[in-house]
Amino acid sequence: MDNIEIIKNKIINDSENLQFKKQGYQPIFMANKNAKILIIGQAPGLKTQEKGFVFMDKSGDKLREWLGITYDYFYNSGEIAVLPLDFYYPGKAKTGDLPPRIEFAEKWHKSIIDEMPNIKLTILIGTYACKYYLGDTFRENLTETVRAYRAYLPKYFPLVHPSPLNFRWFNNNKWFGDVIKELQEIVKIII
Repeated sequence: MDNIEIIKNKIINDSENLQFKKQGYQPIFMANKNAKILIIGQAPGLKTQEKGFVFMDKSGDKLREWLGITYDYFYNSGEIAVLPLDFYYPGKAKTGDLPPRIEFAEKWHKSIIDEMPNIKLTILIGTYACKYYLGDTFRENLTETVRAYRAYLPKYFPLVHPSPLNFRWFNNNKWFGDVIKELQEIVKIII
């Protein structure tokens, strides 16, 4: 058993995750010692939690399109890793889902990331991931942070969530197409 599997088992058996273990849910993340690109997002949605795989939805289709990579490469190359801030669906709020448990990332991310020494780029998806990893350099909002993506390179690349529900944001921010072109060029160089 490799170290990532050992960490996964520790996550499953963590006392904070007993409710998920009782429901038969596995922690949702994808990590490989050969990963070159790390994607950090918020937390799995309910459908993702039930399917047991990261980005197995329309958001995932859009993300793979943004990256310029195929479904097969995303899941089978071992060069893409995905670590949500929380590896379990946090539950429903009045509007949308509850926020991820930030302390969960504090507890587990470093040990998993340490097992992936070949990471060349970390893509941060959404406000929670950007605020957590960019700290004081996060701009006044996510839009301005994404617009300033070059300031975070070569280590980080901030993005909005690729959800189809963000169609208004995409329509109001036409400049984002140029951001995606540059992201695709960077990804092409890395892989």
